[in-house]
Amino acid sequence: MAATPRKKRRPFKLDEIVARLEAGESAENRADMARYGIATDNAYGVPLSVLRSLSREIEKDHDLALALWDHGKRETRLLASFIDIPAMVTEDQIDRWVRDFNSWDIVDGVCDLFIATPFAEAKITEWCACEPEFVKRAGFTMIARRAVSDKKAPDADFLPHLALIERHATDPRNFVKKAVNWALRQIGKRSATLHGPALALANKLAMADDKTARWIGKDAARELSSDKVLGRLNIQPAPN
Repeated sequence: MAATPRKKRRPFKLDEIVARLEAGESAENRADMARYGIATDNAYGVPLSVLRSLSREIEKDHDLALALWDHGKRETRLLASFIDIPAMVTEDQIDRWVRDFNSWDIVDGVCDLFIATPFAEAKITEWCACEPEFVKRAGFTMIARRAVSDKKAPDADFLPHLALIERHATDPRNFVKKAVNWALRQIGKRSATLHGPALALANKLAMADDKTARWIGKDAARELSSDKVLGRLNIQPAPN
């Protein structure tokens, strides 16, 4: 069977996009999202898969992305990050958007855009040390996302992030600790070079007095020591 041809991107207007989203509004979907900790007080309830599909129809457009963000709905803000042009994103825009973060799914979606900008490393350092839960999550999410997607970055770029992870591994807030854990695991899975330092930190945290640090360390060490990860990185298991 022949593959279905992908729709060609075309210009959209804000009102047209909003109309599409309103047509897909679902209270049932909002209830399902809420069960996963997604903020739904300002959402249509359109699934992420539908938003991804819609974004592939929309021509990349920086001004439209700004308008979508300002519209203020969960779905328009995710779409904004999917269609924006990284080269046109300003530091002021990043700082404004991060202050609006109110849900982990917004953080994780938008950080894919942020890591493609020249401000990524500076914002990682800044946000990992911030107090607001979703801003701090953004810092560690960017580490995790960049470890996976930025294939050209040297491994040495990620070693300083291990110190950030260790420093903030005692933050017990759910969306922070999960992002810290995620960042540690993704650094360790990036390459054989980074695996050793990441696993060493995971084992150290697993022995910590702090409950949150122990959870982060044990969970990361379990994955980084798995046959699947060792095999992919061509690392021989440590002898018993």
